[in-house]
Amino acid sequence: MVGIVVNVLAVALGGVLGTLFKKRMSTEFTTMLNLVFGVCAMGMGISSVVMMVNMPAVILAVVVGTGLGLSCKLGRLISRGGELMEQPIGKLLGNSGGSSGMSREEFLSLLVTAIVLFCSSGTGIYGCLDAGMTGSSTILLSKSVLDLFTAMVFACSLGAVVAVVAVPQFIIFLLLFLAAKAIYPLTTPDMIADFKACGGFLLIATGFRIAKIREFPIADMLPAMVLVMPLSALWTQFITPLL
Repeated sequence: MVGIVVNVLAVALGGVLGTLFKKRMSTEFTTMLNLVFGVCAMGMGISSVVMMVNMPAVILAVVVGTGLGLSCKLGRLISRGGELMEQPIGKLLGNSGGSSGMSREEFLSLLVTAIVLFCSSGTGIYGCLDAGMTGSSTILLSKSVLDLFTAMVFACSLGAVVAVVAVPQFIIFLLLFLAAKAIYPLTTPDMIADFKACGGFLLIATGFRIAKIREFPIADMLPAMVLVMPLSALWTQFITPLL
């Protein structure tokens, strides 16, 4: 539970600090930091991908999960949710338009990236499951360090709405933490490894998006996190013995 609280506070604090000091941060400074954070996200993703046990199952989960997300327009739904969340906060705090020179579409795209990164990353989800079952907050505490500075950079463009992302993050992480006792006993080490690898692919895609190299449909890729464990178990039980 400590890791969840620290991670949520890191995002909220980063959002506030970034809003307060955004005038002191030049565009070049935040752009360079975004590149660095993008590389860090990719590095975290790669470190998780190498733990993969059943590659075909993980790849299938990513492909099918993304297909499902695109079919039901999950990314668009999350974008609308982000817009609904941003509107009242923007009116209250007077920063509804983001930073100067940013179009509405760019603003919402960046906001969705922030929501997915803070609330739905593979590292965060696995960290909550790990904390719920083992009591270890190492993963979430490590994520908190990156999230603090990442939230500051996001807030330079998005404003104080970044701090509010901590609210849905807390709700999602708390539910995962409480559900861990029901989920974890049903898993195996191979399933956990494949789950982390799937999250790693999403983190790599997130890194590309943060660095503005390529706009991967991160939100639409989220169903892969639901599919990967069952597919990993099925692959181990039925396919592997045939090989």
